[in-house]
Amino acid sequence: MSRIFPPVSLIGVPTDVGAGHRGARMGPDALRIAGLGEALAARGVDVADVGNVEGPRNPWTDPVAGYRHLDEVVAWNRALMEATGAELRKGRLPIMLGGDHCLAIGSITAIARHCRETGKRLRVLWLDAHSDFNTSQVTPSGNIHGMPVACLCGIGPDELTRLGGDAPAITPAMVRQIGIRSVDPEEKRLIKDHAVDVYDMRYIDEVGMKRTMEAALEGVDEDTHLHVSFDVDFLDPSIAPGVGTTVPGGPNYREAQLVMEMIADSGRMGSLDIVELNPVLDRRNRTAKLTVDLVESLFGKSTLMRD
Repeated sequence: MSRIFPPVSLIGVPTDVGAGHRGARMGPDALRIAGLGEALAARGVDVADVGNVEGPRNPWTDPVAGYRHLDEVVAWNRALMEATGAELRKGRLPIMLGGDHCLAIGSITAIARHCRETGKRLRVLWLDAHSDFNTSQVTPSGNIHGMPVACLCGIGPDELTRLGGDAPAITPAMVRQIGIRSVDPEEKRLIKDHAVDVYDMRYIDEVGMKRTMEAALEGVDEDTHLHVSFDVDFLDPSIAPGVGTTVPGGPNYREAQLVMEMIADSGRMGSLDIVELNPVLDRRNRTAKLTVDLVESLFGKSTLMRD
């Protein structure tokens, strides 16, 4: 059964201001060079590349009061929040081309506001090796790409937790985290205290990816806006080396394809982040090409003859 997808807007966010490695700022171009827009257009999707949002350069300085580059992170996220909101109001599906994962604060803040305005329930699928539920007290690095879920749930500096004027943007009950395999000890305690729904690699190994995704998508219906926040380090580094924070033991190609196809089958995806692609660490744009392949599956490309 072929599915009609809404028109899509690609929004580049070329910054690594929240990361511990330089290079993710080149992620948007790598995805474009790998043919993301052309691949979706070939599937019959109406694609508009709205260009890049703009923000301050990465000053590459030490943390101040527990946060690295807080002012710059706020500026980039505010610009992305406004760009995402503008595309949603046009009835388009925004795809954020990152950039590091701190940028999900801006995109999801806009999406959560859109859901409140349209009466939709929000479900966030966080595909990642990391839970990103750190605070400045937990992480000595101060890198804000390890904090976006906490900030979205109201834990963090006011400049980020109140980015959209509402705090918190989301509740932990809206989040399902899949593929997690690297969590700091204090971060584990925070996750348990806030009852975040985490499907880590041990769970996936025990029950399989199909049952994992069925659980993560349970309750998603026509009143649900499904947001997918796809950190490329979700994938096993043997197939996706082009990320700054590789963690062994991630989903393989077949498992990742199944994740994307089951999300597509739900018919509810309304927005997408693609983050942490670092071309500096990649091999001949291999990780970007794989990412494009997986995003095609989010838009209905099936590995089997199911059409």
